[in-house]
Amino acid sequence: MDQSTAMLAVLGLAIVMIIVLSIKFKIHAFISLLGACFLIAFATGMPLETIGKSIETGMGGTLGFLAPILALGAIIGKMMEISGGAEKLARTLINIIGKNRAAWAMMIVAYICGIPVFLQVGIVLLTPILFHVVQESKQPLVKVALSMTTALTVVHCIVPPHPAATAITLALNADIGKVIFYGLLVGLPATAIAGPIFGQFISKSNNFEPPEQYRNVQPTPDEKLPAFGITIFTILLPLLMMIGKTVIELNSAKDASYLPFINFLGNPITALFIAAILSYYVMGIKRGHTLGDLAKRTEAAMGPMATIILVIGAAGAFNRVILDSGIGEVLKQVLTTIQVSPLVMAWVIAIIMRFAIGSATVAMMTSAGFIMPVLTAYPSLDPALVAIAIGSGAIGASHVTDPGFWFVKEALGIPMNKMFSIYTASTTIAAVVGLIGTLILASVLG
Repeated sequence: MDQSTAMLAVLGLAIVMIIVLSIKFKIHAFISLLGACFLIAFATGMPLETIGKSIETGMGGTLGFLAPILALGAIIGKMMEISGGAEKLARTLINIIGKNRAAWAMMIVAYICGIPVFLQVGIVLLTPILFHVVQESKQPLVKVALSMTTALTVVHCIVPPHPAATAITLALNADIGKVIFYGLLVGLPATAIAGPIFGQFISKSNNFEPPEQYRNVQPTPDEKLPAFGITIFTILLPLLMMIGKTVIELNSAKDASYLPFINFLGNPITALFIAAILSYYVMGIKRGHTLGDLAKRTEAAMGPMATIILVIGAAGAFNRVILDSGIGEVLKQVLTTIQVSPLVMAWVIAIIMRFAIGSATVAMMTSAGFIMPVLTAYPSLDPALVAIAIGSGAIGASHVTDPGFWFVKEALGIPMNKMFSIYTASTTIAAVVGLIGTLILASVLG
């Protein structure tokens, strides 16, 4: 066995180790990923004094930028929950679009609300609204539910400031404003086809009753909800600032005197900090909450991030060890000989890892580790497009290995025998449409 084959065998063994430890033995993904780091390091003969440094560099480089973004995003999401902003968005859009198009309205609400909140938080936040919308509109529950869950899943995987989307943007050295813009652009048709359109088709043969606790959901009075305009402005403000930075940079001279200020405002940490402060005021203090009460409630939003931060950090370490061990160079040599677009390659790796491991976050981070060495052979390829391809792949093939699969099943009361034809199929359709959209976008951009 030559050295290259041995290196790839070690990497394959490490991937199998992560899958077996995570699924078979239920060991936390953080431990599984770190175990894979040590396996690669020892098997490839990395000097002992460099192993710890490689892991430290991988974790620190990933989390140093990401941790404050996660915290600020969690605060904005919590403030939206406290204020009833999601319900206000849903009610306003349904009034504008019409009850007979409730599924489309719910898709838009979930697409917007999903930007600052995690997938599971978005489902908890929007599920009561979902069932109220179904009751009011008389639309099939499957159709409206898929519109919501697909939108939340798509945004979760491809639009920063979501953790994995931001982490791979950082790992690939891509422009975050471009990733946001491309992600929103590619994500909309993917969501529409896999959500309302597929939902209309599948609801003809699949429907079910809402869980009992949601059958008589009472809406919140309008006077207790924030204004529509300020709610949507607060949610979209950081995205507008980050995309705005990218647009201004592309249309300015490189030595323009105002660019440092624009770069400061468009930095994700600055943009999210400003939005978080605004959300404290318009969704909290202005609605009668005290700072002490808000502090306690937003502190509760930080807890769920600990696991995500650990997993992303360990995945960053795994990617670093792949590069430092020499496996990255072997991957580059092997994958560049395969006559296939690196965007397709990134998508395939991501959806295979998603199917095997379940976690979209782990799938995206490990996929980035695979594809990063290859990108040096494609200097003209925008890494932002690679980030979207990876995110699109990680949307698909959600099944029993995915914690989100079970969360959707329990939250929406979907029978187990229907989950594969409804949710698994929907996520896979969204992934395929996401890849097609990415390839079209790449051809247009040249």
